[in-house]
Amino acid sequence: MNRIDRLFGILTLLQSRKYVSGEKMADKFHISIRTVYRDIKSLVELGIPVSFEQHKGYFIVQGYFLPPVSFTTDEANALLLIEGLVYGFADKSIQKNYSDALNKVKAVLRSVQKEHFESLEDKIKLQLPASLKHDYEYLSVLQNAIAEKHIVELSYKDFKEEITLRQIEPVGLIFYAFAWHLIAWCHLRTDNRDFKVSRILALKDTGLPFKISGHITVNDYMKNLPVDY
Repeated sequence: MNRIDRLFGILTLLQSRKYVSGEKMADKFHISIRTVYRDIKSLVELGIPVSFEQHKGYFIVQGYFLPPVSFTTDEANALLLIEGLVYGFADKSIQKNYSDALNKVKAVLRSVQKEHFESLEDKIKLQLPASLKHDYEYLSVLQNAIAEKHIVELSYKDFKEEITLRQIEPVGLIFYAFAWHLIAWCHLRTDNRDFKVSRILALKDTGLPFKISGHITVNDYMKNLPVDY
């Protein structure tokens, strides 16, 4: 990778994260820490307000406007290919969000790229089993609740067809056994629980903060799952 492409890559990485450590940049672009320092200095000299916070990393100063990121044809093609997977493995809320995001990508493509993109749209298909139909709209709300550490209220029907009302503290989402599962601390059971998202009848983000600290991580929970990853 030449230096211009690397500088653009570093800028894109900084746009995509709140903080990026020098070590992460060095590892991603296969360069030394010293080279990272030089590249950051070059970005600053170009007028990009990159700053640094101890123990967190580099960041672009809030409020600075950067023009839309341009996409290569290969990058746009990759997003088009993933669209089929989104419609197969995500629910209606994520499908809508992805479609809106993809339209924004199309808007910044050059004319020749748009023609190329449109010529592929009807030529890439994904055949999926009926069991992967996710006829609900919960994943987007759950993602936000997980990120914000908000308590969620839900109505849940278990495998015995019994319906209960729960207050939970969502820890993460795992796709296994051909379904999405919500891992959460359940106030009713006072323990971690695995909720199959398709069995949720209704849910609401209360906006209230977690009451419990030190929740199990998704990685640790996955070690106990009865499936081989």
